[in-house]
Amino acid sequence: MAELVGVYAASHGPMIVRNWDKLAPAERDSLTSAFSELGRRIKAARPDALIVISPDHWVNFFIDNLPSICVGVGEEHDGPPEPWFKAFPHRKIAGHPALAEHVVRTALERDFEPSVSYKLALDHGFCIPLWKAGIDPLPPIVPVVLNDIEPPFPSVKRCYAWGAMLAEAVAGFPGKLRVAVLATGGLSHSIGEPDMGRIDEAFDRDCIRRFENGDPPALLDFLNQRLPSAGNGASEVRNWVAAHGAARGRGFELIRYDPIPNVYVGCGFASWRLG
Repeated sequence: MAELVGVYAASHGPMIVRNWDKLAPAERDSLTSAFSELGRRIKAARPDALIVISPDHWVNFFIDNLPSICVGVGEEHDGPPEPWFKAFPHRKIAGHPALAEHVVRTALERDFEPSVSYKLALDHGFCIPLWKAGIDPLPPIVPVVLNDIEPPFPSVKRCYAWGAMLAEAVAGFPGKLRVAVLATGGLSHSIGEPDMGRIDEAFDRDCIRRFENGDPPALLDFLNQRLPSAGNGASEVRNWVAAHGAARGRGFELIRYDPIPNVYVGCGFASWRLG
């Protein structure tokens, strides 16, 4: 049977790429170190397939067609379409249709109704962590688009349940396959609002402590209370919650946290302890 060999999370702010040359040396060093350690841990797990959970930043969907959850089930997906991200080395990214379709079937059996796509364009949310962490060669990707860009959002409780379902789907996949989960986005940030660039460091550190403690009810209660005031981009923490569900609520290990105003994001990196 398949095995879940690792669960990880990373921020993906586009200014990590767009503003890279404008960052202070200490900021570049911090991000480089965090991504490098993330990549080392993912590569050490030797995944044959990688489930990546990220929002879609108006690349595949818009408000006229905005699924809460969409699973990419195609043979391949397009690389990032953003003109400022031409350095990403993969124009095409291999999918894993068998695992993706198994995830969809398991989801339907567990009373989820995900949308499916046979070809997605994977934007910076998916690709910045893969690139900066040095995941090369890329294993086949099962992209999961979770809407945390435009309300109404799936509840944090539902995101946790989705992650738990992913772990169940991996465990039930026939054949030997090493699978890892990578959640991208967050932590606190505000985009396109009057407070754009504000980082709520107090929220981030409180949130991190709750992920570390491995107490899902306390984490979900905290997020229900505090998430709406942590910036409109902080809703991407839902992806981390899904990863927490995949790790069965075990506490995670923080790799690094650094609030970096020049990238507009409270940058966090973590891995969950599965043993």
